[in-house]
Amino acid sequence: MNKITKIGLSALAGSLVTLSAHAGSLSASGSASISFTDSDVDELVVGDGLEPEGNQWTMSDSIKMTGSGDMDNGMSVSVSFEIDNDETDAGDVLDTHGITLDTNGMGTLMFYGHGGDGALSAIDDKSPNAYEESWDGVTDADEETVPDGLSADNMFTYKSPDYNGTTVTIGYVPSGVASVTPKDGYMDFSVVNKGGLIDGLTVGLGMGETEAAVGTTIDDRIFYATYSTGGLTVGAVMSEEDGPTTATSVDFEAYGVTYAITDDFSVGYNISTSDKGSEAQDQEATGISASYTSGGVSIGGMINTVDNVAYDAADDTEGYEFNISFAF
Repeated sequence: MNKITKIGLSALAGSLVTLSAHAGSLSASGSASISFTDSDVDELVVGDGLEPEGNQWTMSDSIKMTGSGDMDNGMSVSVSFEIDNDETDAGDVLDTHGITLDTNGMGTLMFYGHGGDGALSAIDDKSPNAYEESWDGVTDADEETVPDGLSADNMFTYKSPDYNGTTVTIGYVPSGVASVTPKDGYMDFSVVNKGGLIDGLTVGLGMGETEAAVGTTIDDRIFYATYSTGGLTVGAVMSEEDGPTTATSVDFEAYGVTYAITDDFSVGYNISTSDKGSEAQDQEATGISASYTSGGVSIGGMINTVDNVAYDAADDTEGYEFNISFAF
């Protein structure tokens, strides 16, 4: 009886050791921020004067949970989801949620149930800035003027291992996914080299194709380059979107420079131009930004000016934003 008990306890202990070796982990992270924004478009004409539209203070916060575990073959799997109070679309509770498979040397494969990013959307805004881009929505500039690929639900994304500073990313959404509106199928890829050619130089190239309808495609192309030396970073982004009509064709370029005055304080200057084939005017934007970081607290701000907002020659706008955020 004692011998049987000992064997049983030994087997139980061995099982516990095995489980412990492959036990998963759970981590949490999050952020909260308070912003004050103002711009010309926040004012409405009332009678003969102007009246503010409303409270210009806002708060956003998010919590991200990630669970992960290892497999016997050396691969690992993680599941993550993020709850974001900015996500107010009907029926959407989670901002992003997905599964990632790390193949232990052959890259990572991700599936996003909601909020997935393809290869192009990860490189569309690489012009340097200290806080936000010159075309940021605080000025009501048309962010659709920036070719940026697709962020979608039910998306597959593969990212290769780093080969001498070079990584390849592929994004894919099967046709017929109802939540991908108005697309009926999508695929893109990007190649990024960081420091492999010249120390401090990062270059990236991406291409994508969207099937907006059967037999109708929209092609996106993005190229960017940044160079950093000391506290100085300069860079440029050039992109284009070619659709079946001039109304769905856009050429975009942006240039930026940032300088880290200290390890915690940076300033930046950013300009951009968007040319839509069907419009007579180009949208032109200029932005000045700054940011300061102390531990988990960041303070940032910008002043942006946009001429010909959404290609409208009668609409020139200036806006600014001040933000305090905390991350844990």
